[in-house]
Amino acid sequence: MRNTPRVRRLRPGDREAWDELWRRYLRFYRATLGDEVADHTFARLCADDELVALVAVDEADRPIGLAHLVFHPSTWTTQPYCYLEDLYVHPDHRGAEVARALFDALSAVAGERGAARVYWLTQQYNGAARSLYDVVGRLTSFVVYERDV
Repeated sequence: MRNTPRVRRLRPGDREAWDELWRRYLRFYRATLGDEVADHTFARLCADDELVALVAVDEADRPIGLAHLVFHPSTWTTQPYCYLEDLYVHPDHRGAEVARALFDALSAVAGERGAARVYWLTQQYNGAARSLYDVVGRLTSFVVYERDV
């Protein structure tokens, strides 16, 4: 029986491991971002202010999964919402309860911050993740549009 992976806040010393996870995550979604975006994002995540970053870590305390949270007000409730903007687990650690541990930890953080709900998006083709999401959340009927400014 495997132990539940440990989850903690992202630290500045995690940069190398985070970079690897971040690059793999972006590649999965067929996205390319410049180094300046990664630098800016990592700094904001480490500040643990407007963004919150959690990492699942292995026995050596090396990040093997990440979750990035954005808290924002809502016009539909007096409580904030928590948007799970990014979730990724290294392929070598999938199926080992890492994503579930991240969901448990991010739900705890959302609760501590008084959030009314956590929500997230994924690509329609992301079947492996969606099979987990069907267990840890509920599918809504919303369709997402976007517009560049």
